[in-house]
Amino acid sequence: MKRLIFVGILLLAPGTVSLADGLFWVVGNRATGKCNIVTSNPVIIGDVWFGDGPYKSKADAKLARSTIRACPAPTPDEEKDEDSTN
Repeated sequence: MKRLIFVGILLLAPGTVSLADGLFWVVGNRATGKCNIVTSNPVIIGDVWFGDGPYKSKADAKLARSTIRACPAPTPDEEKDEDSTN
């Protein structure tokens, strides 16, 4: 029985990791005073004071970032840089 449970866990582990592919989070960075959109689940320590998400698309994350009071509006140059890194 233990062997069956162990095999089940081994089979499910890679599947749960692949579920995080293509997801986006909004992260508040205290050092820069800005909110960034990242593709990995943030760890809330140090300069990162909050993380919100996950979102299924970058457009959803941008919309969410615009509704978070702690996030200043990005400048047009920052938006252009963000769009070019896709």
